[in-house]
Amino acid sequence: MSALAERPRFAARIDPLRRLFASPASVLLTIGCLALLVWVLPDLLRFFVFDAVWTANDGLACRAPGAGACWAFVAHKLPYFTYGAYPLAQRWRVDIVFGIGAALLGWVLIPRAPARKFGGGLLLLVYPIFAFVLLEGAPALGLVRVSSDLWGGILATFVVAAFGIFVSLPFGILLALGRRSNLPVLRLASIAFIEFMRGVPMIAVLFMAATMLPLFLPGWLTPDRLLPPLVGVALFASAYMAEVVRGGLQALPKGQSEAAQALGLRFWARQRLVILPQALRLVIPAIANTVIGLFKDTTLVATVGIFDFLRSVDSARLDPHWAGPTITTTAYSFAAIFYFVCCFGMSRYSYYLESRWHP
Repeated sequence: MSALAERPRFAARIDPLRRLFASPASVLLTIGCLALLVWVLPDLLRFFVFDAVWTANDGLACRAPGAGACWAFVAHKLPYFTYGAYPLAQRWRVDIVFGIGAALLGWVLIPRAPARKFGGGLLLLVYPIFAFVLLEGAPALGLVRVSSDLWGGILATFVVAAFGIFVSLPFGILLALGRRSNLPVLRLASIAFIEFMRGVPMIAVLFMAATMLPLFLPGWLTPDRLLPPLVGVALFASAYMAEVVRGGLQALPKGQSEAAQALGLRFWARQRLVILPQALRLVIPAIANTVIGLFKDTTLVATVGIFDFLRSVDSARLDPHWAGPTITTTAYSFAAIFYFVCCFGMSRYSYYLESRWHP
């Protein structure tokens, strides 16, 4: 019995190997990929691992003939990449925000975690206020005020990305429902907003937000440098999220809404209990793709003066103490690794949700 039970598992292990040589075309592609790895991989390992400079106080060792990637430069500049110009004595506040945010995010993302709804409420309602007060400072609480002009690096990237993600999903849902509404004014307003945002590049939206947002605020209220990009990123991502959600709503059979209506559920109850849970599950890959694109697009906020992670990397590589032929390659390689790890993690989690809800 145990041998029969193990046979499908063994077949599943060897099945990918068989697919690699299932046909003449597969054989050629497999051999071609192996040849490419044999050609490229040794040089990559030599540059990034074996000939790399791992410890150094300056760029002298990285300028030596035959030196590979200068990871000592990354280690030396890592605090700058993480905090930007945030005051050194106050960086413990950023660490607390990162730590609590990671704990709450893990609490919410683990499917079988206890009291996930309570954790989600803390993450969406309490944590943003707590994080803003701790990062910005409150003299009444004994926290020195730190202007958002000093926020930079990974901190600024995570702030922009988190704000855009948490605002774009609910606002995108409202826009999708508004575009399908029977009220002409609401439907036309939603269509106009979505089509306008999708018809202009994100960099134009950022410049518009930076120049036009102060015009809609009272004269005594001057927004700091970080607020306009936050608003611009959130509005831009909401338009794309709205079309993703609308696709899920259209893919859902009309009988679901009719059955919920027959049970006496009102509009918002139907959407919350019946329609949206099913529609959002249908478009998990598209939502993940939009979130990943938003995370990578945060690099554009540098055009309006925000010192995000990529901008800090670009600035650090110009340090004359670390000048060398491999510094630029190392710096941008580290940036690529950072974005890949973050985006790959989001992608794998979306695959997990998809396989869990659609086995």
